[in-house]
Parts: sequence; structure tokens; C-alpha cells
Amino acid sequence: MKHLLTMALVSLVMGASTASAQTAQPETPSAAGRYSLSCGHVSMEIDAARGGRILSLKYDDREVLSQLRWPESFGSTFWTSPQKEWNWPPVKEFDKGAYVVEQDGPLLRMTSDVSERLKCRVGKTFAADETDGSIVVTYSITNEGSEPRKVAPWEVTRVENEGGLIFFDAPVDSIRPGGLMDFKSAQGASWYQADERNENRKVNADGKGWLAYTAKGLLLVKRFDDLSPEQPAPGEAEIQIYVNRGRTYIELESQGAYQQLQPGESLSWTVRWYLLPYDGGAVPSEALLKKVQAIVSPCPVP
Repeated sequence: MKHLLTMALVSLVMGASTASAQTAQPETPSAAGRYSLSCGHVSMEIDAARGGRILSLKYDDREVLSQLRWPESFGSTFWTSPQKEWNWPPVKEFDKGAYVVEQDGPLLRMTSDVSERLKCRVGKTFAADETDGSIVVTYSITNEGSEPRKVAPWEVTRVENEGGLIFFDAPVDSIRPGGLMDFKSAQGASWYQADERNENRKVNADGKGWLAYTAKGLLLVKRFDDLSPEQPAPGEAEIQIYVNRGRTYIELESQGAYQQLQPGESLSWTVRWYLLPYDGGAVPSEALLKKVQAIVSPCPVP
């Protein structure tokens, strides 16, 4: 993948790992496909054997991703959009199947099998950029079929619903369906204080290329392409927030542009992940928004 500044330690976490690996040996056989990536205080763990899923994202020893072991309730995964093409459950080759792994210096590449249904293959490249402290995840979708196909990339990241604060740059009255979640406008952004309700809820928004979440003294910021209103797949959006019923988990979702791929053609889409400590609590403050803007403003996503 192009334009990745890669200054990272990538270490294989399995029985055959080298002596230089700096993460623990697997506790169970199911951990045999796990890899780790670090950038300063931030570490990410990815499971190639389970859909190339991002299992963990930590600042030192503090975890930000959901670790609930219910089906579909932990870590971060990748789907193709629009969902109406596959409905439910997610495409097994992309979401749960084993990925082939290739290490190229500090780059970690994972590649899925071809989906029998969609005739596409997914790729994931992980690297670290010490210049801005981010972990860079670049996704690809390749049309392996014999006919053109329109598709968009879709990252789904699950965090715990324990009073966290979600915010992004979009007018509250543009979030749809309106009134489904209690978003409030403050400091020029839309803010949602995680709550508990006995129903599943999901909203869509046209943001400005970033999505942020803070809880338990951590701030997670994701930066991606800012889409114009006509670029998402039909019925989808640049930013989506899903809240599971009860106080269990939340999905922070972002999507790239809907594109037509000719046979053999690929698209590429990058998300930069930033994780840092933040002790301001779950308050929609000007200081918090400025902190995020300082992260997302200096340079465009490659």
C-alpha cells in the first residue's frame, strides 16, 4: 500500500515466534494467529485466524475496545458496503475466515479468501507512523469476478457502552433518523453521551473525516477520507453509530466512497487510529474538541 510511513515493531505471537518477539506466547491454541503492532505507548493486536480482526487497542495497559465475548460484540472488523448486498450475517471470508499473512519489514499485510457470493477479496495492511503517533490501517477490496462491481469499504469498531462520549463534526439536525439518539450540539460538533435503552439503535451522518470517542481516561480518534454527500453507498453514510440494547456495546463505524471496480481492479482506503490519555471526563468541552482538531487537522489522509 502507498504513502504509509512505517516505523513500527510488528511481532508474531505464536508458538513459532522468534526470540525478538516482545509479546507473550499464546495462552491457548486459538491465539496462534495473533500479531501485535506498537507505536509508542499504543499497541494493537490483530487475529489473522479470525477475520483479520483487531482484537485489542491499548494505551500502555488500558484497553479501549470492547472485550465482550458475545457474538459480534468485540474488537474491530471490516465489511463491504452496502449491507443490502449481504444482509446478515457478515460475509464469512471477510469477517471470520482466516487471512493469509505476509510481513514486509515493518508492514503487516493480511489477505482474505475470495467471497463466493460477492467475488471480492479483502486486504488489510497495518503499520505505525511515529511522526504523528498513529497506527495506520489500509484496507483494500479487489474485484476477483468477471463482471464490474460497485462497492465501498466499511470499518466497524466496537467499544463498551459505559458512559462514554461520542462526537464528530456534523449538524445535529442532519443525523438520521432524527431523535433516535440524544445527540446535542456543542462547540461546533455533535455529541452523544452513551445511554441505556432496551432497543438496538443506529444513526447515519455526513461528517468531516473523523470520529472520536472518550471513556475511562482514554481518547480514541479515527481519521479517514471526508466524503461528499453523494459518495457513500446507497442507504449508507460516512459515519454510523450503532448502540446495542442495554448497556453493552457501541459500534463506531466509518465508510469510504462507493466505487465501481472492473474485474481485477482494487480500491484502497486508509483509517488512522490515534489513542491517547484524556482526563477531562465525558464532557463536551471546547478543550476536548480542540484536542481532536489538533490531531485531525495537520495533514490529509494519504
